[in-house]
Amino acid sequence: MHVFVTGGTGTIGSAVVAELLGNGHTVLALARSDSSEQALKSVGAEVLRGEIADPGVLRAGAAQSDGVISLAFSPHYNSPEGLAAAITEESAALAALGEELIGSDRPLVTVSGTPWVAGRASTESDPLPTDGPVGGRGRSVNALLDLASRGLRSTAVRMPRTVHNEGKGGFAGLLTDQARRAGVVGYPGDGTQRWPAVHALDAALLFRLALESAPAGTSWHAVADEGDAVRDIATLIGQRLGLPVQPVPQENFGPFGQIFAMDQPASSARTRDALGWQPTHPSLLDDLENIQP
Repeated sequence: MHVFVTGGTGTIGSAVVAELLGNGHTVLALARSDSSEQALKSVGAEVLRGEIADPGVLRAGAAQSDGVISLAFSPHYNSPEGLAAAITEESAALAALGEELIGSDRPLVTVSGTPWVAGRASTESDPLPTDGPVGGRGRSVNALLDLASRGLRSTAVRMPRTVHNEGKGGFAGLLTDQARRAGVVGYPGDGTQRWPAVHALDAALLFRLALESAPAGTSWHAVADEGDAVRDIATLIGQRLGLPVQPVPQENFGPFGQIFAMDQPASSARTRDALGWQPTHPSLLDDLENIQP
């Protein structure tokens, strides 16, 4: 397949591009800068210059592809306003891509987060939240999945709070970055809340499987670790950085504070059974051993 990919140079996207190219597909990737273009071309991808804010460019990329994987998300999400703007931009991009592919029966794979359910691990059949700080993302993904009835093989890969590689990425990476700035590894609440995780290379495999074979209108969980206690994550980060570990107010984490404080384990049992996905790369706690002091 000739696959149009947005967000192809991020932690997830770069792994997805490599996974596609390594398994017989060709890639046309959106690039907004010279450095992104160079990185994509260096691994063998074709490049379409443009921004996810430009629906014309997105539609042009989708039109010349056999399928689309949409991963682009603005990096300016560290404030409530920035997060809201990033979600609005992503929603408009998904709408443009979906409109271009309606009636084609081609696949469009998008990304969201795993939902949280009180008292148990969430599953693929649980609905995404449509209110709260990331509710807009849930609404846009639901709208895309609804296009399955109009001749689009739309699917969603739900990502856990930490997508990691070499000790970097996701919510654990945000804890690490903040610890370096503050001189202490802080975590919200009592630290017993659990975060699911997946290695970026395992996640990339699931995106390829969804692109190739997932039925229209379906959602899948890219979850390797069902849920590590945040206090355990913080303790390991503290050991690697040589910093103290302690609870801090959730407000310290800005727009993510409410989400950081939630107990949010997630299961991928259905995904593994239905698509044959089997994670093989290091767990989050093992991967955090790669953090450099």
